[in-house]
This record gives sequence, structure tokens and C-alpha cells, in this order.
Amino acid sequence: MSRIGKYFSLRNFSTFFRQRILPENVPRRSMTTENKPKKAIGPITWRSLGVISIAGAGVLGFMYYVKQEKEMAMLKERKRQLGKAAIGGQWDLVDCDGKPRKSQDFVGKWLLIYFGFTHCPDICPEELEKMAKVVDKIDDIPDVPNIQPLFITVDPERDSKELVGKYVKEFSPKLLGLTGTTDQIQKVDHTIIIYLVDPNGEFVDYYGQTMGVDQITTSILVNMAKFKQMNEKSWFG
Repeated sequence: MSRIGKYFSLRNFSTFFRQRILPENVPRRSMTTENKPKKAIGPITWRSLGVISIAGAGVLGFMYYVKQEKEMAMLKERKRQLGKAAIGGQWDLVDCDGKPRKSQDFVGKWLLIYFGFTHCPDICPEELEKMAKVVDKIDDIPDVPNIQPLFITVDPERDSKELVGKYVKEFSPKLLGLTGTTDQIQKVDHTIIIYLVDPNGEFVDYYGQTMGVDQITTSILVNMAKFKQMNEKSWFG
């Protein structure tokens, strides 16, 4: 058979095969569609993820709130015990004009109290100057309560009201000097140091000679913020 005969025989066979063996109604695969990966379809959607995220944030927020409440309760208890331990009890003294002054008169005010005596050569003047600077810095800060500085003598036998009045004016016009009888002074639990007292009349903190003006000011501002936070109403009352 010639090459042409073979060509036509193969061509006829191919046509016959397509018509008989592979009819047109047999579905043919499409490489462009069937081989593409299908998109995953499941129950998780952007909306459900958003709901889960919001719920999780709410749980974390509530846990943080409970933690804060617990810390505030512990701080209140510590503050209550500390307040009773230092500068305990109420006191009755007199100012430089002879006017009676009681501890209850200062409820509602922040106090810086320094115990000393007018014949103190170095430490007392330095600490009173420092205290006066702290008071001025606090009073110059907007939206922060003013603070009342007090000087209480521990030597009432020599420190008369007139002497105390003259002494405190050397440091600040805001400084109030107090004295009294020996029995009155002895009733006040004290050490020669600067004390911070909150508006409830409770001891909050103290500051020694190593504390500078800026350190004391910062500490007072922190204690004021804590006091405000503790006295705000919470969900639990």
C-alpha cells in the first residue's frame, strides 16, 4: 500500500473512532475549570469572628476590672491599718493666735505635717523649706486639691504660741504652727519627719531627709490619685 493509501486509511479510522467510540454527547473535561481549587465553605465568617473577638475582649475587660477591684480592696485595708498605726488618735492644740485647733477641723483637707521644734539648728529649717516648696508646687497644679502644711512642736515647754507663730512665718505664709501643753503633745503619736494625711484624717505616707522636693511632690500626686480612685463608686458598692 502506498503512503497516500496508508494516510487515508488512518484518517478514516480516526474519524470512525471519534464517531463510534467517542460520541459528541460524552462530557469532556475542562482543564481550565475542574482543576481549579474550590473555595472552602464553612461555618466561620467574618461576622462570627467579629462576634468572638468582641466577646473575648469583654471577658478580658471584666477580668481586668475584677483584678482592679481586688487590688483596691487590699489597698483600702492596708491603708486603714496603716492609718491607725501612725499619727494615731485625735488631738487638741492651739495655733499662734491661741485659737483651739482640733484634728477634726482638718477633715476634708490634705495635710503635710512636720513635727519639730523652733530651736532645731539645721534639720528642721531644711525640712520646713522643702515642705514649703512642695506645697507651692502642689497648689500650682490645676485640678489638684490644695494641701495644708502644719508645723507641730515637740517642745511645748519652750515653744510658746508666739514663738511658733514667728518661726513658721519665716518659711511660708501657708504654714500653720501649732503648740499645746506637754500632755496634749504627748497624745500625738509622732516622729520628727514629714507626714502626709488624707482628707479622711488618715496617715498615708511619710518623707525623710533623703526625699527631695520632686520625689515628694510625685508621691503626693500619686496618693491623691489613689485616694480619688478608692473613693469612687464601683459596681460592687
